[in-house]
Amino acid sequence: MKQEVKRNYLEINSLKDLNQGSKPSNEYSLNLLDPVNFQLNKFFYKNIGSKHKWVDRLIWSEKQWIDYVSSKNVKTFVLKCKDDLVGFFELIHHQEKKEVEIAYLGILEEYHNKKLGSYLLSEAIKESFKNKINRTWVHTCTLDHKNALKNYITRGMKIFKTEIINI
Repeated sequence: MKQEVKRNYLEINSLKDLNQGSKPSNEYSLNLLDPVNFQLNKFFYKNIGSKHKWVDRLIWSEKQWIDYVSSKNVKTFVLKCKDDLVGFFELIHHQEKKEVEIAYLGILEEYHNKKLGSYLLSEAIKESFKNKINRTWVHTCTLDHKNALKNYITRGMKIFKTEIINI
């Protein structure tokens, strides 16, 4: 059965355009995943993505995961509440284009509705611009969390392309 999905591509071209989300309590911490750990990326991908039909990486071998997270252009940041995993984002730095792609960003379901998405996205955008780039971009679709598109727009991102795909 085919499903029609609307995909929006959004960008932000300056850190000055960022409408910062509020920082949660001091119980929360956000850190670069260093050293890389493909198992953690895979855990978030599967657990957050299962509700949103993230499927392209489900067939990846262990080597593909390791190669991906080991790339010098890929950075993963992990949000925790004390020692509990909360969410993550992956940034891909496209040096030749002077841009950063927010490849994946999400929060585990038990931490939904706590206004953490706005903070996580704000931090992803701020981290992106540390690379002296011209823009940060992302794509989202109607399969993603119901507040995803609103969050991107509220943070200051603008839609630059829309398409309909059938899956």
